[in-house]
Amino acid sequence: MNRLITIVACLLMISCTEHKNSESEKERGLAEQIKTNKDFEFVKSKALKVVRTGFNAGDGYGEVWIRDYNTFIELSAEVHPKEDLRENLRVFFRLQREDGNIIDGFIPKEKAKQTEGGYKYVFTDLEPNYAGHKNTVETDHETSLVQAVYKYVKKTGDTSFLNEKIGNKTVSERLEWSMEFLLNHRWSKEHGLIWGATTADWGDVQHCHPWGVFITENTKFCIDIYDNAMFIIALNNMMELVPSTKIKWESIRDKVSENTMKYLWDEENDKFIPHVYLDGSPYPDDFNENKIYYHGGTAVAIEADLLSKEQIKISLEKMLDNVKDSGAGSIGLTLYPPYPAWAFENKGMYEYGYQNGGDWTWFGGRMIQQLLKNGFVEEAYEHIQPMVKRVKDNDGFYEWYTVKNEPKGSGTFRGSAGVLYKAIEMFEEYADQK
Repeated sequence: MNRLITIVACLLMISCTEHKNSESEKERGLAEQIKTNKDFEFVKSKALKVVRTGFNAGDGYGEVWIRDYNTFIELSAEVHPKEDLRENLRVFFRLQREDGNIIDGFIPKEKAKQTEGGYKYVFTDLEPNYAGHKNTVETDHETSLVQAVYKYVKKTGDTSFLNEKIGNKTVSERLEWSMEFLLNHRWSKEHGLIWGATTADWGDVQHCHPWGVFITENTKFCIDIYDNAMFIIALNNMMELVPSTKIKWESIRDKVSENTMKYLWDEENDKFIPHVYLDGSPYPDDFNENKIYYHGGTAVAIEADLLSKEQIKISLEKMLDNVKDSGAGSIGLTLYPPYPAWAFENKGMYEYGYQNGGDWTWFGGRMIQQLLKNGFVEEAYEHIQPMVKRVKDNDGFYEWYTVKNEPKGSGTFRGSAGVLYKAIEMFEEYADQK
């Protein structure tokens, strides 16, 4: 009997060794593909060229937007002096409002033209050169700035920035002040989560109003996964940069994480509920909004460590099914199925248009990063291919793509360049380790 056990044990050891050797061979093969991928070389070179030309979101935008800058500040650090990056961050803090809220974007004062129904520009004594504005329907400006400062400090090592005084507050104090704004002015006590207006996934266009970027009397407030996942990431970043903030914010972070899964995760369908409304849905009773799957918010939720490895695997499978069913080019598909055209007054939010089912590398690239971080390297490599291929095919980083893979919007969309560049760097780090 002992001899039989020994034989079985030996066979199992041989089988395990063969499996490990097979896995190692597979990993080395993937590493070689990464190292010789010509599209990766092209995308990295093109990304560096694009960010050298400025800090605005892309050639279709005059402003520097914090939600965009957050996703390419690390790439900008490759080609710009750190003082330039630091100065951009200072502008956001100089234009911080009296309640701690952060603007959406800034533009040179001479270009800030007040128009009927347009932006209501923000000016402060602290900022002599720029005016700010804010798409108030969204709740990611404060969290985006905290994340951008974190990336800046980690990339450059410039910890002194945290102690720099802007007005009567240090940068560290202003970071925490911006988080307090969310607790004081965007907080649902019932749910223990932050709220915003009814938008499509991570979008900044609400369901009502022909433009849809400002809160109005018709706004329907709700809780969604994107805003709260961004909040969790920001709190993690702030507590790492400024350890003294843990005393107050660690328990808040833990509770937000718990409540996010409690109220927004649909256990039965393995997905996030699009919206939990604070005062009724804007949509008719016969419209099942929960059939819609939010790709972008799910990717950010993974970054916030809200999903297990098994849940990430299921999420990717659902995204791939959505890509197949819609005909889209990549998992950057905003959401699926799209909202009916009547669900948004803004005419650009037609089915599969813009944020309502457009395909955005800006978020698809973040999903690739999270797949890599969680060990889905083969899957990440497979699903980044259509994203890098269309950069080369169209010679640019377009803002979004139709389900027919047609490029739309700005052709120098720096957010897309930033997330792809970072993803490729992560692949290269993996390949070097093999």
